[in-house]
Amino acid sequence: MSASTFQLDDIQGIRILRLSSPDGTNRLKHVVVLSLSETLRHLAAVARPIIITGNHRFFSAGADLAEIATLNGPSAYEFAKTGQQLMQTIAEFPAPVYAAISGYCMGGGLDLALACRYRIASPHAVFGHRGAALGLITGWGGTQRLPRLIGKARALEMLIAAEKLSASRALSFGLVDAIADDPVAEAVARIRSPQDLPLST
Repeated sequence: MSASTFQLDDIQGIRILRLSSPDGTNRLKHVVVLSLSETLRHLAAVARPIIITGNHRFFSAGADLAEIATLNGPSAYEFAKTGQQLMQTIAEFPAPVYAAISGYCMGGGLDLALACRYRIASPHAVFGHRGAALGLITGWGGTQRLPRLIGKARALEMLIAAEKLSASRALSFGLVDAIADDPVAEAVARIRSPQDLPLST
């Protein structure tokens, strides 16, 4: 695990996994996806809640387009498989995983948020799957999780029309569970609430 990819902190038994790239966009490069998968598999041995977050401007800008541009058929398959494994590890984590989202949550970053059990957004959060505007489609599970969460029609607007959603629209669609000025603090408060106590011990 490198400080240039993400940081892992512990607040009274609650783990905070903060995406942290040198340019601040928190792109999910291949090495980051592999490192996140390895770390989460290790953390699953002691099931405690996790909050995944980014910075004020970016939760994550998604996959690295420069990396995607170099892929051929076999490497694209492996790239998709690696991302799917990360998302499945998050979805099957044995304790609640929260996405605390500020700023842009795009593409593969949205796939990551969708794999979490709960999503809490700041008022200025922006959600989108912009791949269609670039001739791309996600291979990390978003095409399955998004329509299950918000319905097929609205999911198509995001996936095919590359529509971006504000935090308020995301809440009205059911994409996020709550809006809070400080999403991390709100996630911590919810984890400490009675309904989550059995899962956090």
